[in-house]
Amino acid sequence: MVRTALTPWERSRGEHFGALIRRARGDRSMVEVAAAAGVSAETLRKIETGRAPTPAFFTVAALAATLGLSLDELAEAAALAAGAESDTEARSA
Repeated sequence: MVRTALTPWERSRGEHFGALIRRARGDRSMVEVAAAAGVSAETLRKIETGRAPTPAFFTVAALAATLGLSLDELAEAAALAAGAESDTEARSA
C-alpha cells in the first residue's frame, strides 16, 4: 500500500505533536516512557522528532496515559499550534 504524501499542515502538526510529547516527558528517559507505554524507544524518538507525524491512535493513547495527558487537550494543542503556524505563513505570503 502506498501512502499519500503529507500536506505541509500535517507535517507541521506532527512536529508540534512531537514537541508536546517531548515536553510532557520532561526529565524521564525515552526508554522509560516508551517501555511504560508499550512502544519502542525508536517509535517514541520518531514521534518526538516529527519523523512519524501520524502515529497510530493506540500509540498516542498509550503515550498520553503514560504521560498523564488528556487526548482532547493533546489533539487540540497540536492542531492549534500547527494552525497558528499556517496562519502566520499565509499572512506573510
